[in-house]
Amino acid sequence: EGFDNLHQPQGVLARSMELAAQVFGAQHTLYSVNGSTAGILAGIGALAAPGDTVLVARNCHMSVIHALCLHRLNPVFLHPPLAGGLPVFGSLPVSVVVDELARHPKARLVVLTSPTYEGVLSDVQGICAAARSMGAAVLVDEAHGAHLGLGAGFPSGAVAAGADVVVQSLHKTLPSLTQTAVIHVRERRVVQAVARGMRMFETSSPSYLLLVSIDSCVRLLAKQGPELMARWRAALDAFAQTVSDLRALRVVSLGERPSHVWGLDPSKLLIHTRPAGLSGSELAQCLREQHGIECEMALPDTLLAMTGMGDTQDTLLRLAHALVEIDRMMTPGAISTPMPWPISETVLPMNPAATQPWQLVPRAQSFGRVCAEMITLYPPGAPLLLPGERVTAEALQALERARMDQSSVFFERGSHEALAVVSENMSNL
Repeated sequence: EGFDNLHQPQGVLARSMELAAQVFGAQHTLYSVNGSTAGILAGIGALAAPGDTVLVARNCHMSVIHALCLHRLNPVFLHPPLAGGLPVFGSLPVSVVVDELARHPKARLVVLTSPTYEGVLSDVQGICAAARSMGAAVLVDEAHGAHLGLGAGFPSGAVAAGADVVVQSLHKTLPSLTQTAVIHVRERRVVQAVARGMRMFETSSPSYLLLVSIDSCVRLLAKQGPELMARWRAALDAFAQTVSDLRALRVVSLGERPSHVWGLDPSKLLIHTRPAGLSGSELAQCLREQHGIECEMALPDTLLAMTGMGDTQDTLLRLAHALVEIDRMMTPGAISTPMPWPISETVLPMNPAATQPWQLVPRAQSFGRVCAEMITLYPPGAPLLLPGERVTAEALQALERARMDQSSVFFERGSHEALAVVSENMSNL
């Protein structure tokens, strides 16, 4: 009795969740020890019924795709534009959401990621207002934005913007253990549906080490949140001042806002390496071997340094001085046009395509065939190809770049050498 029950909280856990709701400005808050993944699976199932049409930003995490499959939903994918001059997705425009809701008036739900892994924010308030006026709910995957709205100097988040369900990973930017997450819910009637989903997708024997970690994080925020956020912001400002004269490397969040970007999270230090003639992996290796600094994610043209509330001016200046030293040795070059994220034609609905007879074919022979697996670049966990999509030259080129740069790619059935495709007699449709 003294330890309460995560799946029917009435004591210490209920009180902790009430405090969390106050800290984050939410109406209702639930805890997850199975990460944001469980919250996304439960939240999408709470807001949409089997057979419903759902609008989904295509730069979603793979857990969103899993939720669509598990709940038998019909996705309409929305493709955010690339951020100007960068190989990352920009913001999801409100106008695109409005247009697609008009085309699909029975759509029940809009799902988007804000901020993205790279820190790109969308106009969540505008999207929520538009969706609500057209009869749709909004779920925001805010796994990388649990800190938003907690202090001056940082943008506000999806809770304040009015999203129906917001899922946040505490461990990504706040002082809490890996796997810890929170789900914020706007309406009481939805809370019961989300809680039911969490009972399905979360362990029935939650680790109290993880629950204590969540509770400790919430209590710390309640007592010292504004002070710690101000310290973090000051450290970011010191970093920005130190790297302000870089000639070849470019820290995206510090310069002029790229086109197709509504806003940026200043805590994500996305470094554009290509103008310096480096790949993200080469810069990551240099920082690791010569400066003892490990960064979050390296891609062919960028390197992401993820900061958190635990960072201080000392830790960020160490990175800043390393970048200045490396930049001095570089010769600025022309900024190449970023390779677009592959946009593939949907030939078969995703769920049927994943269960059709399939075969492995050599990668070169997969061109034009219908994919029978989800192929995901991880991090950040966004699918390059989905079951039912046509394998395009752009998709194959993106896979080859990932292989050459030794980026981590998850294949459900195939590999870099052979892709899983729907058998010929099923894909000639």
